[in-house]
Formats: sequence, structure tokens, C-alpha cells
Amino acid sequence: MKKATVSDIISVMEKIAPQSLAEKWDNIGLQIGSSFNTVRKIRIALDPSFSVINKACKDNIDLLIAHHPFIFAPLKQIREDAAPGKSIYRAIKSDLAIFVAHTNLDKVKNGLNDLLAKKIGLTDIKIFGPKQESEYVKLAFFAPEDFEEKLLNRLFEISDFQIGNYSCCSFRNYGAGTFMPHQNAKPFIGETDKISHVKEIKIEAIIEKNKISKIIAALKSAHPYEVMAYDIYPLYTSSSENGLARQGKFNKPETLDNLARKIKKKLKLSHLKYCGKTDIKVNKAAICAGSGSSLMKNFLKSDADVYITGDVRYHDAKDAENNGRGIIDIGHFGSEIIITKELTQRLSKLLAQAGFDITVEACDSEKESFKTIGYDK
Repeated sequence: MKKATVSDIISVMEKIAPQSLAEKWDNIGLQIGSSFNTVRKIRIALDPSFSVINKACKDNIDLLIAHHPFIFAPLKQIREDAAPGKSIYRAIKSDLAIFVAHTNLDKVKNGLNDLLAKKIGLTDIKIFGPKQESEYVKLAFFAPEDFEEKLLNRLFEISDFQIGNYSCCSFRNYGAGTFMPHQNAKPFIGETDKISHVKEIKIEAIIEKNKISKIIAALKSAHPYEVMAYDIYPLYTSSSENGLARQGKFNKPETLDNLARKIKKKLKLSHLKYCGKTDIKVNKAAICAGSGSSLMKNFLKSDADVYITGDVRYHDAKDAENNGRGIIDIGHFGSEIIITKELTQRLSKLLAQAGFDITVEACDSEKESFKTIGYDK
């Protein structure tokens, strides 16, 4: 068995929840520690709270993998006697690295939302919510036929242009271009004030957004035309793969009240709350682990009978009631704590397959923060 560094673990986590899937507003990845440190023990937790970090340090954990970001907004001060500085000091002094997989773990296929859907008994599970913009775009550019090999080689020097298990992927289409150089132009082909008809090639390739400027600059440096014509097209991820929420159906219709009680039992919740008429027949459901209020409009436009999520607002409940729908609020904690054991098992398996001698364990000390008092009869 071989030793692993924090960087090695991050590479394995990339297979489980690619960081490219995270929402733009999110803050994920390695937030505390060195990527070069050796890792022997990993702990998986929902929240990187001080109590969780402090216990990890006492237990000689090398890497804490959390679902919620440890550092989310820019810090104005780091003090040892106040949060979050208190946690930062504790982690650094104990050489504890902290890594975060948040919305990327929510969205990825077989991630948190798919796990929640299966836990509550949903079948025929599909993506629910708005289309997810891809981290890639399609580039199409035009050049005279004689330069196609030169420009393709220039492309492949910069990126591997990979699709699945294939690299150097591109498409070419041959046609004719027309243009008329003006007085101040310096045409590579053609004459001033005369329309030129030239055999040209259109080359298309999928490129990463963060490489657009570099690739365009490289092509322009190798392109014979004074002005290189090109187009960049936005892409969206497949609706069947990744997304912030899920929708599905139950094998047998349930009343809203019965469904709420069954979900409470399946997820081993101390409590939950729901709104809507108790006898609503539920066939289809939309779900979103964590806080799902931002997708209320999507829910009301869908054909789902109930929305299962956490952190539901008062007016969300009223909107659902007014539309003859139901909402089951299972709480933020209750909807997400299930990921710790699942991620522990998946990461352990992948690390073993990679030949690493590492202990991975789920944090067993996290509890729901809210206490509830029942209604008086």
C-alpha cells in the first residue's frame, strides 16, 4: 500500500464530485492546509464547526472533508478568540487540512440529491430545476484549406480537447467564404474593393471556458488572415446527468400526511413539518437537499404534487397551499446528514482501489442545532 497526500485525495474526490459542477457563488475545494501533506486518516462531516474541527484535531485526523464551506464569504479578521478565526487557528496548529465539496456534491449524478431521492422511495428519478450552464463552450473558426493542419496542431498543443475517453476531438466542414477587402485592409487573399470567393474550412471544437482567451490568442498568432472569423457558443449540461434538485414518482400514491410520516421514519428524523391538505394524493415529488426555497417557482410550474426540501419560508407554504400542492420540510440538517456515511463508503472504496493505505470515517458527533417543542393541544 502506498502513502497519499492531500492532493491525491482531492484527485479521487474529483471523480466523485467534480469541482467544475459547483455553482459560481459557491466556495469549495481545499480551504485550509497544504496539498503536499501526507494523509493517513480522513473524517467526513456535514459542517466544519469548531466542535467538529476540535475533535478531529484531538483524534489526529489529517484531512476533514466537509459538505458545507468552512470559508464562504471574504474574512475581515482572523482572531483566535472569535469565530471563524478560532477554528482556523486550531486547524493550522494541528496541521489539519479542510476540504469542501458542496453544490458539486449536490448536483452530481449519484450525489446527495440522488441519495435523498432513493432514501425516500422515489423512482424514475430525473433532474429538476433550471438548466445548468456547462464549464465548456463550442468554438468554431474559419480558415483557408491550406492552413487546416497547422491550425489543428496549434490547437492540440494548448489543450487535449477531450470528450469522454477520447482526445484531440474536433469537426471540420468545407465550404466557400466571401469577402471584400476595403482600402485600409491588408488581405492575405484577394484584392481591394473586389469580392473574393475562397475555399475555406470551418473547424469546431469543445473548449474549457477558462482557456478561451489563451486558445483564441494562439490561433490568431498562427492564422494567415488579418482578421480571424470565429464564433463561441454557450453549452448546457445534459438534463439527465447533473442538477441542483431531482424529481420522481412513488410506486404507490400516498396521502400527504401518510407520506410525511413515512419520510420521517425513513430518514430517522426527530421531527418535520409540512403544509397542504392532509389528504392530497401524492404521485410525484420534487426534492432538493438543503435549502430549496430558491426553486419554489420551478416546483409550482412542474407537475409534482409535493416539494420535499429544507428551510421553507412562510410565503412558500402559502404559495403551495394556494396552488393545491404540498411541501414537506425535512430540515436542512435532516436532508443532508445522510451524505456523510455514503461518502465515507465511496471514498474508502476508491482509495483502496488506488492502492492507498488510509482510514476514512464518518463524523458521529453532529446533531441537529434546532430544538423543538410540541404544540399544546
